[in-house]
Amino acid sequence: MYQYLIVCPLVFLAGFVDSIAGGGGLISLPAYLAAGVPPHLAIGTNKLGSTMGTVISTARYAKGGYIKAKLSLLAAIFAVVGSVIGAHLSMLASERLLKGMMLAVLPVVAFYVLKNKNLGDQEESSSLPEKKMFLISICAALVIGGYDGFYGPGTGTFLLLILTGLAKMDVRSASGTTKVINLSSNIAALATFLINGKVLIPLGLASGLFCIAGHYIGSGLVVKNGLKIVRPVVLVVLLCLFVKIIKG
Repeated sequence: MYQYLIVCPLVFLAGFVDSIAGGGGLISLPAYLAAGVPPHLAIGTNKLGSTMGTVISTARYAKGGYIKAKLSLLAAIFAVVGSVIGAHLSMLASERLLKGMMLAVLPVVAFYVLKNKNLGDQEESSSLPEKKMFLISICAALVIGGYDGFYGPGTGTFLLLILTGLAKMDVRSASGTTKVINLSSNIAALATFLINGKVLIPLGLASGLFCIAGHYIGSGLVVKNGLKIVRPVVLVVLLCLFVKIIKG
């Protein structure tokens, strides 16, 4: 029972953060580990809860009309391909190398967010031709999907920054597309863990309900307030990711 008391409240918070700016895994995965769940089971069980929550936030963005169906579908396919490639590469490369790269990249990303006060602002969105927006989004899904398979933390945050900064999407459409990409990669990963018996289903389902609540509330705030909510949460997630990498 103590596992539920530790995991469920923290997973609610993770779902809330994840629905807004990604990075919920920075909170939820350590919660499972703190509750004494072995690493592989923690990762698999976390995928069950996060998948349940992501379904809700994705549906809410779709209901609000913030998901570009064709773009999101193509991006999701490329993200799955990238994730599979990344997972295989992770067996060959040194994690220390990637962590060193992240320590260099994260301050630059944070500076960009601080400097760009109009991140995802409606006036700047859709300033690219549709073909360029599609190309950038698909490439981002492939590359960040590969990162997700290779290492993972902050995947949603990086996607959101690329879709608003390079693809010039408004923050709501970028958030919706990010959720579709995340959902597809989560489902693929969850299926893998289930097949290999690495999911504590009762704990995963219980935490999933709390994750759903967090995603529902967080996605609602984005739909209503957009940039005012996303920008500060992105900065907090980047800071947490930076600290986590430093501590190893």
